[in-house]
Amino acid sequence: MPLSETVTLAVLFLAMAALYASVGHAGASGYLAVMGLFGFAPAVMRPTALALNIIVALVATAQFHRAGLFQWKLFWPFAVVSIPAAFVGGAMTLPVRGYRILVGAVLLYAAVWMFRSTLNRRIDRADNTVAPSSSDDELVPHRPTLSVALPLGLTIGLLSGLTGVGGGIFLSPILLYMGWAATREASGVAAPFILVNSIAGFMGQLSGVAQVPDSILVWGIAVLAGGWLGASYGSTHAPNAVLRRILALVLVIAGIKLIAF
Repeated sequence: MPLSETVTLAVLFLAMAALYASVGHAGASGYLAVMGLFGFAPAVMRPTALALNIIVALVATAQFHRAGLFQWKLFWPFAVVSIPAAFVGGAMTLPVRGYRILVGAVLLYAAVWMFRSTLNRRIDRADNTVAPSSSDDELVPHRPTLSVALPLGLTIGLLSGLTGVGGGIFLSPILLYMGWAATREASGVAAPFILVNSIAGFMGQLSGVAQVPDSILVWGIAVLAGGWLGASYGSTHAPNAVLRRILALVLVIAGIKLIAF
């Protein structure tokens, strides 16, 4: 791979890592979008995205845990079944066309979630913003039942392993929309959830590690820096809405490209 392309990708990956880590995510859908736009083969995309995901998720987990935002009782019902499911998904190989369509659909979903998150005005007191009504502001998160959390965790884990994402883009919206977590608490749970699923998915496809480009060392350093910056900011502040909308546009373009071509 030419040096110029390696550096360009490093800069893009750093930006993705910083933005995603600010909301407790690790950036896999962003990395997949970039690699899709650059024409990477599916055999390279999945293990590379998972490897970068592990680095950023580890940093984000540490930062959000230090901020006191991790909730074990909310985390384990989803993770206990998602981990083996992500391993199984990582061990499975989809046809190239099927993989591109599935990942494209995931990117489009991520774009919708990313854009809608900039419109959400109901944030809890810890986010230092004003809710539209006092009744919203008084809402207290409740915990999901095992009968609901376990099948959701299983489904998210399997999809995570199949596509090469950590599952945060699926878990976070569910936690927020169902009222199971406040905004930054959801980020504090999503980060370790992504970490364990990314490790499990990566372990499930160890045979594909040889497909990871040598440039992964440069990219790893880039996402480490981006992840630290993003998580440090996101654990105490709300992320920039304009940047998230730009990212949503990138995800849409990449998703369409993967599905249509």
